[in-house]
Amino acid sequence: LRATLEQALVDVPPLHLREGGVFALGYHAELDQLRSLASDAKQWLAALQARESTRTGIPSLKVGYNRVFGYYLEVSNMHRAKVPADYTRKQTLANAERFVTPELKDYEEQILHAEERALALEQELFSRLCALVLEHLRPIQAVAGAIAQVDVLACFAWVALRQQYVRPEMTEEPELHLIGGRHPVVETILGRSKFVENDTLLDRAAHQLLLLTAPNMSGKSVYLRQTALIVLLAQIGSFVPAQQARVGLVDRIFTRIGASDNLALGESTFAVEMIETAQILNYATLRSLLLLDEIGRGTSTADGLSIARAIIEFLVDADGPRPRTLFATHFHELTELQRLLPGVANHTFAVREWQGEVIFLY
Repeated sequence: LRATLEQALVDVPPLHLREGGVFALGYHAELDQLRSLASDAKQWLAALQARESTRTGIPSLKVGYNRVFGYYLEVSNMHRAKVPADYTRKQTLANAERFVTPELKDYEEQILHAEERALALEQELFSRLCALVLEHLRPIQAVAGAIAQVDVLACFAWVALRQQYVRPEMTEEPELHLIGGRHPVVETILGRSKFVENDTLLDRAAHQLLLLTAPNMSGKSVYLRQTALIVLLAQIGSFVPAQQARVGLVDRIFTRIGASDNLALGESTFAVEMIETAQILNYATLRSLLLLDEIGRGTSTADGLSIARAIIEFLVDADGPRPRTLFATHFHELTELQRLLPGVANHTFAVREWQGEVIFLY
């Protein structure tokens, strides 16, 4: 199969089969001839003109073309007597006459339709190649799968070495302990030295739900996303951007981040937020990881605070699934839940005011 494909196809084929030029020169004799007819027409016509001029002794004989008669041989009236018997008159002009020969008409047919027939032939040959490939489909898929797996693992290794990732410790326990965790994309853009590392601890005891409070632009959303990415990388077999990582297996990663509406379905920003949050609460399990960013911001402060509190109470309820949860919010009133509800832990991102400016220490 490989030898056939190498012989049949050009090194850089066109984007579309309809453009032609897919098959290499020498693969199919008829296709080569059709291509030659289309590309070498001018040379052939020049050679015919020279040959007929010599044969007839008419130095001014020339080959021409128009859309009415196609290709023709034009002879001036001065040399009309020299026209051979195998010429067929097609048109009479004031100073010349135009003729055709069987050879010229045959070649005209070939020239005018060579490109069309070449494209049709290429499509037919391509279909045959596809059928041949299908006969070897399973071995090809097996080889492609193996190459893809090696490619992914090699990329994992290369990134891990370049970015100084560590091997995570995987556990069946519903916990997540990261020391010096980093966002793999933001770190690459900013540079390792400019990215501030952060720890994460989620378990079934005092840190089942981390309540994150901080000003805008303090890094809450980056922290949520980096936690999810580290868990995802760990579970697909990659090293992770951290100094140390102990990752409990998760069955799903649920996220409610950002704000958007769905005008086509008549759903406001608040409606979309509530629908997605309800789906998360319905399907979350003990092994799930939840990332909730500013739940309740799509409505009034009082209603939003009540909704956010009710969600937290549901997530840490002793009779519920109690999934590992990161809950970012601007409702600072919720921080009292650390004292009232087991499993809630307050965390914030450090901010300082320096010489009249706000300095984010993330």
